Amino acid sequence: MPSKIPQSDFQAITYVKRDWIAYITLNRPQVMNALNQATIIELTMAFADAREDDDVRGVILTGAGGKAFAAGADISELAKATPIDAEEQARSGQQLTLLVETLGKPVIAAVNGLALGGGCELAMACSLRLATEEARFGQPEIKLGLIPGFGGTQRLARLIGKAQATQLILTGETMTATDAYRLGLVNEVVPSDQLLARAEEILRQIGKNAPIAVRYALQAINEGLNVTVRAGMDLEGALFALCASTEDMREGTTAFLEKRHPVFTGR
Repeated sequence: MPSKIPQSDFQAITYVKRDWIAYITLNRPQVMNALNQATIIELTMAFADAREDDDVRGVILTGAGGKAFAAGADISELAKATPIDAEEQARSGQQLTLLVETLGKPVIAAVNGLALGGGCELAMACSLRLATEEARFGQPEIKLGLIPGFGGTQRLARLIGKAQATQLILTGETMTATDAYRLGLVNEVVPSDQLLARAEEILRQIGKNAPIAVRYALQAINEGLNVTVRAGMDLEGALFALCASTEDMREGTTAFLEKRHPVFTGR
Protein backbone atom coordinates (compact mmCIF):
# COMPACT_ATOMS: atom_id res chain seq x y z
CA MET A 1 0.00 0.00 0.00
CA PRO A 2 1.17 3.57 -0.62
CA SER A 3 2.56 5.23 2.49
CA LYS A 4 2.23 8.81 3.63
CA ILE A 5 5.33 10.16 5.35
CA PRO A 6 5.11 13.97 5.31
CA GLN A 7 8.13 15.62 3.69
CA SER A 8 8.36 17.91 6.73
CA ASP A 9 9.32 14.89 8.83
CA PHE A 10 12.81 14.97 7.30
CA GLN A 11 15.58 17.44 8.07
CA ALA A 12 18.74 15.66 6.88
CA ILE A 13 17.34 14.15 3.67
CA THR A 14 14.72 14.81 1.06
CA TYR A 15 12.32 12.06 0.02
CA VAL A 16 10.21 12.46 -3.11
CA LYS A 17 8.21 10.02 -5.23
CA ARG A 18 7.60 10.60 -8.92
CA ASP A 19 5.69 8.01 -10.89
CA TRP A 20 7.01 4.75 -9.42
CA ILE A 21 10.53 5.95 -8.53
CA ALA A 22 11.48 7.13 -5.04
CA TYR A 23 14.25 9.74 -4.84
CA ILE A 24 16.21 9.87 -1.59
CA THR A 25 18.74 12.69 -1.34
CA LEU A 26 21.21 13.25 1.47
CA ASN A 27 20.72 16.93 2.22
CA ARG A 28 23.50 18.18 4.50
CA PRO A 29 25.78 19.78 1.91
CA GLN A 30 27.29 22.12 4.50
CA VAL A 31 29.02 19.07 6.06
CA MET A 32 29.47 17.12 2.81
CA ASN A 33 26.36 15.05 3.62
CA ALA A 34 28.09 13.41 6.59
CA LEU A 35 26.16 10.57 8.18
CA ASN A 36 25.25 11.42 11.75
CA GLN A 37 22.76 9.40 13.75
CA ALA A 38 19.84 11.62 12.82
CA THR A 39 20.61 11.12 9.13
CA ILE A 40 20.85 7.35 9.54
CA ILE A 41 17.45 7.32 11.27
CA GLU A 42 15.84 9.37 8.50
CA LEU A 43 17.39 7.21 5.77
CA THR A 44 16.08 4.11 7.53
CA MET A 45 12.59 5.63 7.70
CA ALA A 46 12.63 6.55 4.01
CA PHE A 47 13.90 3.19 2.78
CA ALA A 48 11.42 1.33 5.01
CA ASP A 49 8.66 3.46 3.51
CA ALA A 50 9.85 2.73 -0.04
CA ARG A 51 9.93 -0.99 0.74
CA GLU A 52 6.34 -1.01 1.97
CA ASP A 53 4.91 1.23 -0.77
CA ASP A 54 3.62 -1.03 -3.55
CA ASP A 55 3.66 1.91 -5.95
CA VAL A 56 7.44 2.28 -5.59
CA ARG A 57 9.38 -0.07 -7.88
CA GLY A 58 12.84 1.48 -7.67
CA VAL A 59 14.90 3.98 -5.68
CA ILE A 60 17.59 6.49 -6.61
CA LEU A 61 19.90 7.58 -3.79
CA THR A 62 22.13 10.63 -4.23
CA GLY A 63 23.64 13.60 -2.38
CA ALA A 64 22.86 17.30 -2.50
CA GLY A 65 25.36 20.03 -3.22
CA GLY A 66 27.34 18.46 -6.04
CA LYS A 67 30.51 17.86 -4.00
CA ALA A 68 29.65 14.76 -1.99
CA PHE A 69 27.40 11.73 -2.09
CA ALA A 70 28.32 11.25 1.58
CA ALA A 71 31.78 12.02 2.90
CA GLY A 72 31.54 9.53 5.77
CA ALA A 73 30.53 9.69 9.40
CA ASP A 74 30.04 13.00 11.15
CA ILE A 75 33.43 13.32 12.87
CA SER A 76 32.20 15.93 15.34
CA GLU A 77 29.69 13.38 16.62
CA LEU A 78 32.05 10.42 16.39
CA ALA A 79 34.84 12.14 18.31
CA LYS A 80 32.65 12.23 21.43
CA ALA A 81 31.51 8.61 21.18
CA THR A 82 32.13 6.09 23.92
CA PRO A 83 32.70 2.45 22.92
CA ILE A 84 29.02 1.81 23.63
CA ASP A 85 28.01 4.79 21.48
CA ALA A 86 30.30 3.59 18.70
CA GLU A 87 28.80 0.11 18.69
CA GLU A 88 25.28 1.51 18.64
CA GLN A 89 26.21 3.72 15.69
CA ALA A 90 27.80 0.81 13.84
CA ARG A 91 24.77 -1.39 14.42
CA SER A 92 22.35 1.27 13.21
CA GLY A 93 24.48 1.85 10.12
CA GLN A 94 24.65 -1.88 9.47
CA GLN A 95 20.88 -2.19 9.82
CA LEU A 96 20.46 0.62 7.30
CA THR A 97 22.79 -0.94 4.74
CA LEU A 98 21.14 -4.33 5.18
CA LEU A 99 17.75 -2.69 4.63
CA VAL A 100 19.00 -1.09 1.41
CA GLU A 101 20.59 -4.33 0.21
CA THR A 102 17.53 -6.46 0.91
CA LEU A 103 14.87 -3.92 -0.09
CA GLY A 104 13.48 -6.27 -2.75
CA LYS A 105 13.51 -3.38 -5.23
CA PRO A 106 16.45 -2.03 -7.24
CA VAL A 107 18.32 0.83 -5.59
CA ILE A 108 20.73 2.88 -7.68
CA ALA A 109 23.39 4.98 -5.97
CA ALA A 110 23.97 8.10 -8.09
CA VAL A 111 27.38 9.10 -6.71
CA ASN A 112 28.07 12.71 -7.54
CA GLY A 113 31.15 13.44 -5.44
CA LEU A 114 32.88 11.99 -2.40
CA ALA A 115 31.70 8.57 -1.22
CA LEU A 116 33.97 7.88 1.72
CA GLY A 117 33.64 5.77 4.84
CA GLY A 118 29.97 5.32 5.62
CA GLY A 119 29.12 6.97 2.31
CA CYS A 120 31.04 4.33 0.40
CA GLU A 121 29.44 1.62 2.53
CA LEU A 122 25.98 3.02 1.81
CA ALA A 123 26.71 3.05 -1.92
CA MET A 124 28.00 -0.53 -1.80
CA ALA A 125 24.70 -1.68 -0.28
CA CYS A 126 22.82 -0.41 -3.34
CA SER A 127 21.98 -2.70 -6.23
CA LEU A 128 23.93 -0.62 -8.76
CA ARG A 129 26.34 2.31 -8.57
CA LEU A 130 26.68 5.09 -11.12
CA ALA A 131 29.37 7.73 -10.64
CA THR A 132 30.35 11.04 -12.14
CA GLU A 133 33.91 11.52 -13.33
CA GLU A 134 34.57 13.65 -10.24
CA ALA A 135 33.44 10.97 -7.76
CA ARG A 136 35.90 9.47 -5.28
CA PHE A 137 35.54 6.28 -3.23
CA GLY A 138 37.35 4.98 -0.18
CA GLN A 139 37.32 3.61 3.35
CA PRO A 140 39.66 6.01 5.20
CA GLU A 141 38.56 5.02 8.73
CA ILE A 142 41.99 3.54 9.45
CA LYS A 143 43.40 7.09 9.46
CA LEU A 144 41.12 7.89 12.41
CA GLY A 145 42.13 4.82 14.38
CA LEU A 146 38.98 2.97 13.32
CA ILE A 147 37.84 0.35 10.83
CA PRO A 148 34.78 0.47 8.55
CA GLY A 149 31.68 -0.11 10.66
CA PHE A 150 28.70 -0.18 8.28
CA GLY A 151 29.69 -3.35 6.42
CA GLY A 152 32.70 -2.07 4.49
CA THR A 153 35.06 -4.87 5.49
CA GLN A 154 32.54 -7.37 4.14
CA ARG A 155 31.05 -5.78 1.02
CA LEU A 156 34.18 -4.21 -0.43
CA ALA A 157 35.99 -7.58 -0.60
CA ARG A 158 32.94 -9.19 -2.18
CA LEU A 159 32.74 -6.49 -4.83
CA ILE A 160 36.39 -5.99 -5.81
CA GLY A 161 38.20 -8.99 -4.30
CA LYS A 162 40.10 -9.53 -1.06
CA ALA A 163 43.51 -8.26 -2.19
CA GLN A 164 42.32 -4.91 -3.51
CA ALA A 165 39.91 -4.40 -0.62
CA THR A 166 42.60 -5.16 1.96
CA GLN A 167 44.96 -2.62 0.42
CA LEU A 168 42.32 0.10 0.27
CA ILE A 169 41.12 -0.46 3.82
CA LEU A 170 44.59 -0.73 5.38
CA THR A 171 46.02 2.30 3.55
CA GLY A 172 42.90 4.45 3.70
CA GLU A 173 43.53 5.51 0.11
CA THR A 174 40.77 6.88 -2.09
CA MET A 175 40.19 5.86 -5.68
CA THR A 176 38.85 7.71 -8.68
CA ALA A 177 35.63 6.83 -10.41
CA THR A 178 37.66 5.38 -13.27
CA ASP A 179 39.57 3.09 -10.90
CA ALA A 180 36.35 2.14 -9.13
CA TYR A 181 34.87 1.17 -12.50
CA ARG A 182 37.98 -0.81 -13.44
CA LEU A 183 37.82 -2.75 -10.16
CA GLY A 184 34.10 -3.47 -10.46
CA LEU A 185 32.89 -1.21 -7.67
CA VAL A 186 31.07 1.10 -10.09
CA ASN A 187 28.77 -0.02 -12.91
CA GLU A 188 29.15 3.09 -15.07
CA VAL A 189 30.93 6.45 -15.10
CA VAL A 190 28.76 9.16 -16.62
CA PRO A 191 28.95 12.95 -17.07
CA SER A 192 27.57 14.81 -14.07
CA ASP A 193 24.74 16.41 -16.05
CA GLN A 194 23.53 12.95 -17.13
CA LEU A 195 23.79 11.13 -13.79
CA LEU A 196 20.16 11.16 -12.66
CA ALA A 197 18.85 10.72 -16.19
CA ARG A 198 20.97 7.61 -16.66
CA ALA A 199 19.84 6.22 -13.29
CA GLU A 200 16.22 6.79 -14.30
CA GLU A 201 16.84 5.16 -17.66
CA ILE A 202 18.20 2.01 -16.02
CA LEU A 203 15.33 1.86 -13.53
CA ARG A 204 12.79 2.23 -16.33
CA GLN A 205 14.45 -0.64 -18.18
CA ILE A 206 14.27 -2.79 -15.03
CA GLY A 207 10.73 -1.56 -14.41
CA LYS A 208 9.51 -3.16 -17.64
CA ASN A 209 10.16 -6.56 -16.08
CA ALA A 210 8.08 -8.53 -13.60
CA PRO A 211 8.43 -7.05 -10.07
CA ILE A 212 8.36 -10.43 -8.33
CA ALA A 213 11.05 -11.81 -10.62
CA VAL A 214 13.18 -8.70 -9.97
CA ARG A 215 12.81 -9.20 -6.23
CA TYR A 216 13.70 -12.88 -6.39
CA ALA A 217 16.67 -12.21 -8.68
CA LEU A 218 18.04 -9.68 -6.18
CA GLN A 219 17.49 -12.18 -3.35
CA ALA A 220 19.26 -14.99 -5.21
CA ILE A 221 22.25 -12.79 -6.03
CA ASN A 222 22.63 -11.31 -2.54
CA GLU A 223 22.07 -14.47 -0.53
CA GLY A 224 24.00 -16.65 -2.97
CA LEU A 225 27.20 -14.70 -2.26
CA ASN A 226 27.18 -15.96 1.32
CA VAL A 227 26.78 -19.69 0.69
CA THR A 228 28.36 -22.43 -1.40
CA VAL A 229 27.59 -22.60 -5.11
CA ARG A 230 25.50 -25.72 -4.49
CA ALA A 231 23.46 -24.01 -1.77
CA GLY A 232 23.10 -20.96 -3.98
CA MET A 233 21.74 -23.09 -6.80
CA ASP A 234 19.28 -24.71 -4.40
CA LEU A 235 18.02 -21.23 -3.49
CA GLU A 236 17.90 -20.25 -7.15
CA GLY A 237 15.84 -23.33 -8.00
CA ALA A 238 13.36 -22.65 -5.21
CA LEU A 239 12.92 -19.03 -6.27
CA PHE A 240 12.63 -20.10 -9.93
CA ALA A 241 9.77 -22.38 -8.90
CA LEU A 242 8.08 -19.56 -7.00
CA CYS A 243 8.30 -17.37 -10.10
CA ALA A 244 6.56 -20.11 -12.06
CA SER A 245 3.59 -19.84 -9.70
CA THR A 246 2.94 -16.17 -10.49
CA GLU A 247 0.48 -14.54 -12.86
CA ASP A 248 3.38 -12.49 -14.20
CA MET A 249 5.15 -15.63 -15.39
CA ARG A 250 2.02 -16.71 -17.27
CA GLU A 251 1.70 -13.24 -18.76
CA GLY A 252 5.38 -13.09 -19.74
CA THR A 253 5.45 -16.44 -21.48
CA THR A 254 2.08 -15.86 -23.16
CA ALA A 255 3.14 -12.43 -24.40
CA PHE A 256 6.33 -13.91 -25.82
CA LEU A 257 4.41 -16.58 -27.74
CA GLU A 258 1.88 -14.01 -28.94
CA LYS A 259 4.70 -11.63 -29.98
CA ARG A 260 3.48 -8.71 -27.86
CA HIS A 261 4.78 -6.72 -24.92
CA PRO A 262 3.83 -8.20 -21.53
CA VAL A 263 1.75 -6.31 -19.00
CA PHE A 264 3.04 -7.27 -15.57
CA THR A 265 0.95 -6.68 -12.45
CA GLY A 266 3.26 -7.90 -9.69
CA ARG A 267 1.08 -10.89 -8.91
